[in-house]
Amino acid sequence: MFAFVGVLLPSVQIMHAQQKPNIVFIMADDLGWNDLKVTGSDYYETPNIDRLASQGMMFSNAYSSAANSAPSRACLMSGMYTPRHGIFTVGTSERGDKNKRKLIPIHNTEDLRVDFVTMPEALQKSGYRCGHIGKWHLGDDVDGTGPLSQGFVLNIAGGRAGTPFSYFYPYCNPKGVCHVGLEKGKPEEYLTDRLTDEAIQFMRESAGKQPFFLYLAHHAVHTPLKAPKELIDKYEKKSKGKYHANPVYAAMIESLDQSVGKICAAIDSLGLTENTLIVFNSDNGGSEPVTDNFMLRGGKGNPYEGGIRVPLIIKWQGKIKAGITSEYPVTGIDFYPTLLSLAGGIPDPSLDGVNITPVLTNNSKNISRDLFWHFPAYLESYKKDGADFRATPYSIIRSAEWKLIYYYETGETELFNLARDPREENNLVKTNPKVANELENKLKKWLKETHAPIPTKSNPDYKN
Repeated sequence: MFAFVGVLLPSVQIMHAQQKPNIVFIMADDLGWNDLKVTGSDYYETPNIDRLASQGMMFSNAYSSAANSAPSRACLMSGMYTPRHGIFTVGTSERGDKNKRKLIPIHNTEDLRVDFVTMPEALQKSGYRCGHIGKWHLGDDVDGTGPLSQGFVLNIAGGRAGTPFSYFYPYCNPKGVCHVGLEKGKPEEYLTDRLTDEAIQFMRESAGKQPFFLYLAHHAVHTPLKAPKELIDKYEKKSKGKYHANPVYAAMIESLDQSVGKICAAIDSLGLTENTLIVFNSDNGGSEPVTDNFMLRGGKGNPYEGGIRVPLIIKWQGKIKAGITSEYPVTGIDFYPTLLSLAGGIPDPSLDGVNITPVLTNNSKNISRDLFWHFPAYLESYKKDGADFRATPYSIIRSAEWKLIYYYETGETELFNLARDPREENNLVKTNPKVANELENKLKKWLKETHAPIPTKSNPDYKN
């Protein structure tokens, strides 16, 4: 059986008596579940990430805690579902044509409140030096809501912005505002490379002095699509895949892959391999305008699997069996209790995440667990197919192989069996009413327990 938050397993207690592991968390931005060679891409090249997968554990049922960036990252840092922290989307919840929104959405909070005890704050109390490099998207140090106010002693490039000011030096926006810590650089320097260099420097400064937590949150592969010319040229000459064919996006993925290779090589050269846990993850599913989540339905921003299922690889040499795949359902809120437990801390029982240490160390097969999502907002459509929105207000429960989506505008539900129908093509509500009713009751109970705000007011501007 897996342990829930706050439960300290004997295997974890043994680890506490040993040296605390360093933790390197590499977060990609908008990387789709099958954007890696190892997960099925027929065009993108990811040899270093594929090697990491062969050395650690891959998860076939890994999820972001939200279908877009800011709420996903807030869940990661707080260990709580979206109703607890109130960050439901990016920017305003009133996105898209106001005349097409049937309901008044719930107000969105953009910054993570500083009164939460975040994962880096908890790790810091356990003796860790915590460094943030890359995308934060949950506030700004100038306003006291950035990484330096949430447990990190170093912040490079982290602010409120969700999109990079520039992928090439100088890393500044048109108003001359630059990403913090990146004011100096070299001509033609690429952001992914620079963030990698900063991350390696942090590890060198920390190694041997105290255990460290490095959160390397790349902007890649978020739009705008920009990459080094030599990599773009390589993919322009390469034969297109059946599903993937964008040479600039492919070049961005290869640059991201090179970063993973450099980080792993640096860990080896510093003699930290056996005592460093490495996590590779993405904040949400692939963005449909630039990639194809062909094994799944939908993409970034919507409630289908293409929007929330993400790549996840965890390596810890000698502790996690290499080259295996786990079907255990994992989501972003689980990292807080898991990493803190491995660091010798005791997670607060109020956290929503689950300590997945038994899955990592013993490859536990128990997958009896429910996951939830709540999105009381709107997202405009990417497509030019007549659709008004990528997403209207919804809530989701995944329970074993079943997934139910409840839509607040219509009160309708969709029920899918993910084991038989991973593309979510067959709505089974009418043929499996008992399952649908059971899941809907579970979802309503969770919404009540988390005090989730529900959009119920009609929009006076709506025009049918």
